[in-house]
Amino acid sequence: MLSQVSRSVFYINYYFQGEPFLHPEFLALIKSAKKHKIYTATSTNAHFIDEKKSKEIVESGLDRLIISIDGLTQATYENYRVHGKLEKVIEGTKHLIQAKKELNSKTPHLIFQFLAVKPNEHEVDQVFDLGKELGIDEVRIKTAQLYDYKNGNPLMPDNEKYARYKKKADGTYVLKQETGNHCWRMWSSSVLTWDGKVVPCCFDKDAQHVLGSLESGEFSTIWKSKEYKSFRQAILTGRDQIEICQNCSEGAKVWA
Repeated sequence: MLSQVSRSVFYINYYFQGEPFLHPEFLALIKSAKKHKIYTATSTNAHFIDEKKSKEIVESGLDRLIISIDGLTQATYENYRVHGKLEKVIEGTKHLIQAKKELNSKTPHLIFQFLAVKPNEHEVDQVFDLGKELGIDEVRIKTAQLYDYKNGNPLMPDNEKYARYKKKADGTYVLKQETGNHCWRMWSSSVLTWDGKVVPCCFDKDAQHVLGSLESGEFSTIWKSKEYKSFRQAILTGRDQIEICQNCSEGAKVWA
């Protein structure tokens, strides 16, 4: 996959609906990308990062690492991260910060990502304090994409500042932004699944719109294919008719 896109790609997000560090050879992918001078980023729940792995991460050249910390007590954390352990997140974070110090490395840029939902929204201010205390490079508050949001959702924050949705006079919810027939992603990026399928974007979580496969074709050919052009045209003429686009954050304020 990398050999096919390395001449035109300058930034790769190495994650899509899963935990990257479950892959035993994950860092080999990062090292390969760095040989092509590609900026690399990934996201983790930090449950599989120990002292040894932390040093390997820093040495791999990974540029950016998002650490999901979606609660500051075990109760709020596991409300969203079911069966997750907050102590593992903190422990993994400390290992990474220590490894960067020991190896005198500025990378990876460490980001605490706090997904604001109703059970944890009261902890938003505190996550900035924790990030500063530990030595995290950046803290970001992210709004959540919710399903079945029209009539409310148990994860919908009370503070609309932290939501992608707004409440109408009749008590139902709608997306804050107008979607419109446009999407910059269709001309700037693609998602490659683990088995080589090419899908339009990260909102196609279940690969409903497969535009080609690197097992049977070149990416450059797929990018210019009839299937890809047809999907782009569908975006420009009736984006609201495409299921994955109906709850998309394109044009919305994702970061609170």
